[in-house]
Amino acid sequence: MAKVVPLSSSFMLTSILGFLISVFFVMQISISWGFTFALVFVIMFIASIINMSQLEAEDRYALKSLAIHEKGHYQKRKKK
Repeated sequence: MAKVVPLSSSFMLTSILGFLISVFFVMQISISWGFTFALVFVIMFIASIINMSQLEAEDRYALKSLAIHEKGHYQKRKKK
């Protein structure tokens, strides 16, 4: 099985916002362009869902180490 690289959360957010914008705004201008954009953003959303389900349990816990709020250097230094 191929190694799965996790997609960023902004990829899913972009797909959701792009779908909503293309359905509510672009379809009023052009139905064919609105449908095309909506289809692309639906495919992006499905890809992000599939990518989330392909991560193994150990990979999910390994990604937790990337969180900036759990790093020691993120804490504010005390002034002397």
